[in-house]
Amino acid sequence: MKKKGSIPYRLPLCMQLYRIYFVTFFVLLRSPQNFTKAGEQDAVRCDTQTQLIRRGCKREEIISPENNLKIVQGDSLSTLSNQPEPVQLSPQKISLRQRSGHSTTFSVSFKRAEGYPVDLYYLMDLSYSMKDDLKNVKELGKDLFAALNTITKYAQIGFGAFVDKTVLPYTNINKEKLLKPCDENDQHCQAAFGYRHVLNMTPSEDEFKNKVTEQSISGNLDSPEGSLDAMMQAAVCGDKIGWRNSSTRLIVLTTDAGFHMAGDGKLAGILEPNDKQCYMENNLYSKSSEMDYPSVGQLAMQLEKNNIQPIFAVTKEVENVYKQLSKMIPKSEVGVLSSDSKNVVQLIKSAYNRLSSKVTLTHDNLPANVRVVYTPKCDHAGPPGDSEGVCDNVRISFDVTVTATSCMEDKSFTIRPLGIKDTLTVTLSTNCECQCVDPQNSSHPHCTGKGQVSCGICSCSEGSIGQFCECSIGAKDERTLRASCQRQNGTECEGRGDCVCGRCKCHTTESGSSYHGDFCECDDEHCEKFLNKLCGGRGKCNCGKCECDGGYEGSACQCRVSEEGCRTLNNTVCYGRGTCKCNRCECREGYQNPRCQTCLGCTDPCQTKLNCIECLGFESGPFKKNCTVACSKSIYHEMVDQSTIQSRKCQQKDSDGCWIKFNLDQLVGEDNYKAEILKQRDCPEPPSVTAIIGGSIASVALIGILLLMLIKLLIYMKDLKEFRKFENEKKKSKWAEVR
Repeated sequence: MKKKGSIPYRLPLCMQLYRIYFVTFFVLLRSPQNFTKAGEQDAVRCDTQTQLIRRGCKREEIISPENNLKIVQGDSLSTLSNQPEPVQLSPQKISLRQRSGHSTTFSVSFKRAEGYPVDLYYLMDLSYSMKDDLKNVKELGKDLFAALNTITKYAQIGFGAFVDKTVLPYTNINKEKLLKPCDENDQHCQAAFGYRHVLNMTPSEDEFKNKVTEQSISGNLDSPEGSLDAMMQAAVCGDKIGWRNSSTRLIVLTTDAGFHMAGDGKLAGILEPNDKQCYMENNLYSKSSEMDYPSVGQLAMQLEKNNIQPIFAVTKEVENVYKQLSKMIPKSEVGVLSSDSKNVVQLIKSAYNRLSSKVTLTHDNLPANVRVVYTPKCDHAGPPGDSEGVCDNVRISFDVTVTATSCMEDKSFTIRPLGIKDTLTVTLSTNCECQCVDPQNSSHPHCTGKGQVSCGICSCSEGSIGQFCECSIGAKDERTLRASCQRQNGTECEGRGDCVCGRCKCHTTESGSSYHGDFCECDDEHCEKFLNKLCGGRGKCNCGKCECDGGYEGSACQCRVSEEGCRTLNNTVCYGRGTCKCNRCECREGYQNPRCQTCLGCTDPCQTKLNCIECLGFESGPFKKNCTVACSKSIYHEMVDQSTIQSRKCQQKDSDGCWIKFNLDQLVGEDNYKAEILKQRDCPEPPSVTAIIGGSIASVALIGILLLMLIKLLIYMKDLKEFRKFENEKKKSKWAEVR
């Protein structure tokens, strides 16, 4: 927020806290000087009503916004369906304004209008195994209409048929078999097809009978059929099927086989997923061979979206398959079809009665951080749920509880019964702003005459800052002053104080003590505990660390000062390679507990001490000139004929190429050794000059002889070649003379 002519300031505190606390109350500070004590942060204004009154706040100064429910549209439920749009759900629109984290409960009533229109779409499997069933269905028109007329005077029936995709491996794609996929002896057989819409919704019994009578059986190769394809098109092609806007919509699927689903199309090389769109051309599903089958989830979503309730009339062999499918499709029923489909009318009546007697209330487009719980109020109520509520009755009601856990404004969602067009629109807003009545004085005394009160907090005029606008910023800007209250560009005063004139003024803690430090980074309440006591009750907590009383030590003053457990065999403490804390050695890097005697990760001293051994024992090597300075403090040495030290035996080659043998024993401390050096070094004998010279001369002579022999060989080979050439020419000349 920013006031005209003033420097920017943060949201008033109660607005910030309102977004955090769900069940707190807020103070409108009309007498602010007497409420916040010295060192207290402004957050104490936000508390429960009981605590605020206990601190001396008057009841009329407490701001506690109440939840508000307004019924925007609440038309009464219709008893009959003789009006254009009968009302079956009440209310229709509700507006809620409530506190974040609080709940509002309201009642929703539902009553199915008597004689409400019914649209029934009969979707039949026309594969060859359903041949006998088709004969009986052709005679069922009269009985179907009679059954529907007992429910409503406004009934309509449509008809559709399906087999499967006309591609391998589902259908024989031989040209003759595509035209006549049935047995050769069967004269009444229609060409293979996926899904065909036969009859739009009609109230005419004769029209239904005539269209169904024209139908013939067809065929395919495999047992599962394309029933999901057909149901998807019947659901999304509403204008072509003829579904009415205000009606109970039913799809009756009759089949004796299972169904293909999403992914099965890959067997035929069909990779394009189903897109849930209508593709009806000349009453045929035009993309049957180009698009994969829909998934069960896609089909369930479209049936619910279009308020369609499926009834699966299937044979006993596949009953369990469709019962499992029914569990995944809301508001669906399964009935067992006789082998010739004669009982289909009674099956439809029973399934419809089960569907119409149960109402499931659910929601769509629920905003984030909003929870809805449905509690059914009826004779056979289901359990309360946060996704839906179920009642098995004709006249029912639900208690709907709405809870928002974050701030929002005018967010809407719909509540509706599954399979019914009626909806309830809920518009939800939350109270996330302070409802303060502030004094209009721009130079309020509480703000040192340099600002005005906003929800009990000073909003300073330009050039002033501070809790009570007591600080004049002068030539500096507010950002510079506030930056001086931040440690390493972090939170201002670590969130434990107020930045006043560029310095942190620390708050008090809950126990009454104060935070301290330049940035209020310290408190004396969060040190380590021992036996559930701060610093074990044996020390003082200072800025998060324990300062122990005499005779105690440890991070929580949990130990008595003692070196007994750290003493070594030679009566040293940790061999001088660590410190004794809590009666245990804390070794320096590399040394091992319990007494820091060995160092597994250290460099081999035989190598590191070689130069010192060489200069101390034999006055040679790199440290020859400053041996005393470099080595006398770390090595005590002794020249011996035979070593008595057995701890570490070393044999190293010195700068002269001689082998030095010495033994080391590490004394107390890290770099402190006793060395026993053998007086005699093993040096290699010097090379023989005579042998080297003689060998060199012999080598040169040998190489010279070999070179001469090689040259002689090359000359001989050349001469031999010339001689043979001469002989050949000589023979040729004799032949010429004879001739």
